[in-house]
Amino acid sequence: MSDMTVENTPYEASMGDYFALLKPRVMSLVIFTALVGLLVAPVHVHPFIGFVGVLCIAVGAGASGALNMWWDADIDAIMKRTAKRPIPSGRVQPGEALGIGMALSGFAVVLLLLATNLLAAGLLAFTIFFYAVVYSMWLKRATPHNIVIGGAAGAFPPMIGWAVATGNVTIESFLMFALIFMWTPPHFWALALFVKSDYGDAGVPMLTETHGRDATRRHVIAYAVLLVPVAIGLGFTSIGGPIYLATAIVLNLWFVKGCYDIYKRNDAAADADNYAVEKHVFKVSLFYLFLHFGALLAEAALRPYGYGG
Repeated sequence: MSDMTVENTPYEASMGDYFALLKPRVMSLVIFTALVGLLVAPVHVHPFIGFVGVLCIAVGAGASGALNMWWDADIDAIMKRTAKRPIPSGRVQPGEALGIGMALSGFAVVLLLLATNLLAAGLLAFTIFFYAVVYSMWLKRATPHNIVIGGAAGAFPPMIGWAVATGNVTIESFLMFALIFMWTPPHFWALALFVKSDYGDAGVPMLTETHGRDATRRHVIAYAVLLVPVAIGLGFTSIGGPIYLATAIVLNLWFVKGCYDIYKRNDAAADADNYAVEKHVFKVSLFYLFLHFGALLAEAALRPYGYGG
């Protein structure tokens, strides 16, 4: 963490401030994808064990968020999008965030090990380490490929959920991981295009700053196209089926079309409509991931009734 200081005004933090450290929006996506990974697995899991497993994954994700906010407090204070977070706004002290992150990390990993299996706990520990250390402390400030490589941290939850149920890693869990991994770059680059100078002001080497906006637009469409075979391929595994395939085809046509619209634009066109296309594609990308995993859940829910078999 740099020597830059954050606002340090007297303030008694509320529970809401501490909860905000855990990045609840990100945690909600983690909970959903982990739950899907658990429920689509071909092994019945006792509801209580399943609940504990997903809880531990959620707590681990929250711990990662707290550690990330502790480390990034200096740059968060510079960027408009993050300046109101608990640490840069002075509502929570950096040491508190570090302590919460470390404590929750240990709690989540140990409890998951005791409740489920070594593989699931090991994957959770690695995910926390990858996000807090490899991504936050190294990649984010070192390379424009930070989002590409760092996206692995957000891709592990369904694989961990699958491991909670099965104790192993298979092509199904790998493709769920790959779906999120390949989705992450165009999702975040669409955001980077319309937050404009935020990353540059903070010295973060986002692709928009190091290679320019035109290069970023080319990368957005390239990754969107590369995402298609991963998304469609998942439909031909044991957890896929007609519902998932139909959903994936429609969503990928929608997403690629949006990314192509971004690719065709230039800064003048984007400025003229206040980056409306980029903002739209960013929102579409959220629906994209949620509906893919929702379709997997629908396949699993209908399979006991003879559907697809």
